[in-house]
Amino acid sequence: MNKTKATLLASAATVLATTAGAQEISDDTVKIGMILDLSGAYSALDGQGSIAAVEMAIEEMGGEINGTPIELLTADHQNKADIGSNLARQWADQENVDMILGGANSGVGIALQDITSEKEIAYINNGAATAALTNENCAPETGLHWTYDTDALANGTAVAMVKEGKETWYFITADYTFGHKLEENAAEAVTANGGEVLGSVAAPFPTQDFSSFILQAQASGAQVIGLANAGTDTQNSVKQAQEFGVVQSGQSLASLLLFLTDVDALGLDTAQGLTLTTGFYWDQDDAAREWSNRFEERHGAKPTMVQAGMYSSALNYLKAVQEAGTDDAKTVVAQLKEMPIEDAFARNGRVREDGLMVHDMFLAQVKTPEESEGRWDYYNIIRTIPGDEAFRSLEDGTCEAIKG
Repeated sequence: MNKTKATLLASAATVLATTAGAQEISDDTVKIGMILDLSGAYSALDGQGSIAAVEMAIEEMGGEINGTPIELLTADHQNKADIGSNLARQWADQENVDMILGGANSGVGIALQDITSEKEIAYINNGAATAALTNENCAPETGLHWTYDTDALANGTAVAMVKEGKETWYFITADYTFGHKLEENAAEAVTANGGEVLGSVAAPFPTQDFSSFILQAQASGAQVIGLANAGTDTQNSVKQAQEFGVVQSGQSLASLLLFLTDVDALGLDTAQGLTLTTGFYWDQDDAAREWSNRFEERHGAKPTMVQAGMYSSALNYLKAVQEAGTDDAKTVVAQLKEMPIEDAFARNGRVREDGLMVHDMFLAQVKTPEESEGRWDYYNIIRTIPGDEAFRSLEDGTCEAIKG
């Protein structure tokens, strides 16, 4: 064989080996990292419950993919974007993490998506609400937004209340990315449906004392005081609004992001009548009830939508790795975009080109104490909101990466 031909064959063999290697599981481990709130304002709705949910997904896969073990790492971002970023960089550079879950804080969520895009690691956000993750801050080749976003929350609660005739609004807003984006989307929904926004006030995150903000909202005379916050901030603002007689004086209170754990902490005497939008309710159907009962046996509480979303996103990621035969981030994300998403969490789900997992949402109202049959029986589902109605359309989105 002449030298030139031998060199060409050797080069071809090297290319084939490299290509084949790219389609295998790296480091003989599928490694998932969770960067979540384990100690702060969102720890009850996220935290240890999210870890339990992902462990359930891993166990459902048998703890391995085609003989390759699945490993789970967890860490607390402490609601600080720099801590979340440092953890993501460390895991990418030193731990060879294949996929990161979490970021139950929009500032942290955006930071994590930036780092994972740079490092070409898959990232699935479940806790952060900001729609920026699939719009101006999108990273569609590696980053997905799974459970809900500020568009879906606004298109449920705000639209429903305006259509009931509650047309004038004043917002109390968590003073960081999430709160401002939620207020912006809710205000757009209010005005688009014929309502009017009379004003807003930004409250530091987190905060214990909402008294001055509630007084400003009362003084506005708005029919609805919209709470663009979450977690313990929501609990504190709802409690104090009740103490100030907001509802008794004729104004309505709208919690734009309310979780099952918030209602449990507040009690039905305080939370009754609140309208909310959710991506999941444990009692929504048989599949949700069966999985939620197993989750409660493990964790001691029914799951929030974030915890159910964590399960769903981890399970479908692992199924995509199995189907693709690789943990290469871009290949797995592309595979997820080809798969229907239908499980204990999602109804009619699909991962869109911009990275948004579109699925049915639910408009709900908190039950009265008399309606409830016991702990966790907290919601009346008013209606199902089809995914294409709940979430912003792809055409109206601003993800430049998919517009070329």
